[in-house]
This record gives sequence, structure tokens and C-alpha cells, in this order.
Amino acid sequence: MTDQKIEIEHRYLELPDSFYTRVKPSPLKEGRIVCFNAPLAQAMGFQATDPSDWAGVGSGTELLEGMDPVAMKYTGHQFGVYNPELGDGRGLLLWETVGPDGRRWDWHLKGAGMTPYSRFGDGRAVLRSTIREYLCSEAMAGLGIPTTRALFMVSARDPVRRESIETAATLLRVTQSHIRFGHFEFAAHHHGEKALRSLLEHVIGLHYPELAELPEQERYQRWYQETVERTARLIADWQAVGFCHGVMNSDNMSIIGETFDYGPFAFLDDFDAGYICNHTDQGGRYAYNRQPNVGFVNCQYLANALVPVMNEDDVRRGLRNYEIAYNQRFLQTMRNKLGLAKESETDLSLIMDTFSMLHEHSIDYTLFFRGLSSLSANGRASVRNLFVDRSVADEWLSRYQERLEEEEVSDEKREAGMRAVNPKYILRNYLAQKVIMEAQNGDYEPMERLLAVLTRPFDEQPENEEFAAPPPDWGKHLNISCSS
Repeated sequence: MTDQKIEIEHRYLELPDSFYTRVKPSPLKEGRIVCFNAPLAQAMGFQATDPSDWAGVGSGTELLEGMDPVAMKYTGHQFGVYNPELGDGRGLLLWETVGPDGRRWDWHLKGAGMTPYSRFGDGRAVLRSTIREYLCSEAMAGLGIPTTRALFMVSARDPVRRESIETAATLLRVTQSHIRFGHFEFAAHHHGEKALRSLLEHVIGLHYPELAELPEQERYQRWYQETVERTARLIADWQAVGFCHGVMNSDNMSIIGETFDYGPFAFLDDFDAGYICNHTDQGGRYAYNRQPNVGFVNCQYLANALVPVMNEDDVRRGLRNYEIAYNQRFLQTMRNKLGLAKESETDLSLIMDTFSMLHEHSIDYTLFFRGLSSLSANGRASVRNLFVDRSVADEWLSRYQERLEEEEVSDEKREAGMRAVNPKYILRNYLAQKVIMEAQNGDYEPMERLLAVLTRPFDEQPENEEFAAPPPDWGKHLNISCSS
């Protein structure tokens, strides 16, 4: 199953043993591979001739030589309240591999059973949530947004009680690091400076080796600044594509700036700046328009954890870079989406007025920008027809056309560039729900087809036009919870 060029490691075990507990997976019955990410496996350096070879690992019935599963311990702020009881409650870090290209991969089995950190949970994941994470992590990768990835998925016959009886599944999630902001909070609040320095040096050594030779304070300052900036840029990318995470607790924030822990996520359909995709988020703490600020607050939580080992002025300077990095990334990305190669002082006003218009008139976010990307070829209809009041569209389009007169590239070149950043296909909730319903009946072909579409979100794909359609009425306000 493995290529000889792959190195097997488990560097996480170099951390103090307070950061983990060894746990064996709890076996599932008759588990079978139902989706296998062959292109990703190949990129990681693994043979994928027979995906069923991995069913035992995914079912928790087999461990390969070198696998030493551990449940990671961390803490974090959940909905603004510090919770010291957190940790991997249903997932296990199996091992780490280094591929032929030198990239490092953590292998994490989600739904592997109970751990010391399960609290009142059963340690299992259900089929619907596993499908949603598999689909969304691959959709985000297709969009070019940093994310964890899905290597394979196993379904089983074991019953799992949630709101009703569902069936169990597991996901083999891979990424360069599973360390979260919450790991640093755990070290700082419960084990002091020595543990905190161990964690810092571990992360810097593995993921920021270019900083390793710098003096300690400069090394820590440069690392924190980079972490803050990566986080800011990630959330700017979310906002630009209309992605809502749903549970931006600090224990769900990746230390390397990736989209992490997919739960009740959603991509916007009709634009609603205050959209709340998690029905348990009663106060709207993680609403779409609050995500940028929540990212900053989480960086503050990380800053507070680092104060015992860092100069406070360095921490403050690093934190100030969040707003700078976010604003630069967001403004540039929105310029790209609008096809504005030249910078103008009026651009920010145009962008914010565009968002206000989309919000006020509940315009489909993805269809609007994709329609704008073929304006010269298809005319104004693809944009105008999204509006009940066509005069609103006409007024905005006239203003937009005036701004385009400042540009120097041809319409064809500009719109080709716009289509490369404005997706035609996103993972709408209703599409995920249709796939889940088919999978619950044992048919995974619709999921495979949707995955293939989502890997090329910017291509026209005329044979897959149905996946670009707006949601039917039943699919516009699906109730998604944290239950998994």
C-alpha cells in the first residue's frame, strides 16, 4: 500500500505526554470504503490500486506498522467561554507520513470511538456529517482555499443515536498539522512555560523551519505574525467566496491557517450578511458578517496564551497585522472578482455598495459574480434576471461600466480572469443533502459525481449545468446542527 519513498514518523509524540493519550480505535462492523481520494493518495506518495486495502484502518480493525494512535489534548474558547475539558473526543492521530515531495501529512481518523476527552459523547461520527466534511474539504481545495483534506471514507452498519438512529462512518482526514489554537491555550493555562515552549518549538521546527535559527524572541514574534496573517487571509477568502464556517471556536482554528473542523457550514445562496448557518448559534456569534472579527478574537486568545513566553509588544505588533492582512487580501480578491486590474480610490465604495445591494435584494451571491464574468458575451440578462426590480441592476451595472472604462485590458481578457476566480459551482447545502439521501440508500455514485464537479469549480462543465442551479425552495433554509 505504501511507496518506498515515503517516510513514516509520529513527531507529535515528541511533545510532553500531557498533550495526548494513547487510545486504540473502537472497531466498526463490516466497514467498507465508499469514497477514496485517489489523486490525493497519489500526491501523498501512496499506491491506490485497491482502495479496499484501507478498509481495516478506516474501520478501526487494523493498524499498520508505525501507527500509534493518540487522542490529542487541547482546550479552547467555545462561543466565547473557556472550556478546559476539550480534546479529541472522537478522532485519533494515527501517524505522520512524509511524501516523495517532502510534504508532511498527519493522518487523523474521525469517528474512531470514545477517548478520555469524549465527555458525554460516544466517539462516533455519522454518515451525513462525514459526507458533508468529505465534500466540503474537497470543494474548498478546488476553490484554492487552504483546507484539511479527505483521503477516504468508510461506512458501517453500526447504529448511532443522534436525534434519531443513524449509521456510523469514519473519515480519514489529512493535513500538514492538526495542532490548533487550543493546544496553546491548554499549554499556557495548565502546564506553564516549559510546555508552551515545547509546543512552540515543535510547530516552528516542523512548519516554519526557515525561522529555526533566529534568536528566540524574534523567532516567536515572526511565527506569531505569520500565524495571524495566515488566519486573516483565510477568513478573507471565506468571505469572498461566501463561505460560513458555523463554529469558529478557538479549538477549531488551525495553527497553519487552514479551514478546519467542518460542522454546520454553508455557502451563501441568496446573500444575507447576517446569515447564521448553525441553528444552535442562537446569538449569531458566528454569523457570516461576524467571521472576520471572530478570527481576530481567536488570535487574541492565542496572544494571551503566548504572553508568558513572548514580549508583550511583539504580541501586540503581531496582532495588529490581522486587520492589515485581512483588508489587503479581501480588497484585492474582490477587485479580482470584479475584474478591476487597476486600483482606484472608489473601489472600496463600489465593493461595499455591491454587498449592500446583494443583501437588500437577496441576490444569489455565486450566480451574481459568475454572471458578471460573462457580461460582454451574454449581455446584461444573466445579472438583471437575478433581480425582481431590474432597475436596481441597471443602475448598478451603469456604475460598474463607468468604472470599467478606467481599465486597459479587453473585455475578453478581463472576463476570462474573472471566471478564474468566480466559481460556477459551489457546495450548496441542497446538493449535499441530495447526495446524503442517496448514500443512506447505499448509492454513492451521486457523491462521486458531485465531487468530480467540485474539483473544477471554475470550469463551465456544460454537461453538469444542473449543479450550478439555485436551490429549490426546500433547499434554501436547511437546518444544520453541530450534531455529528
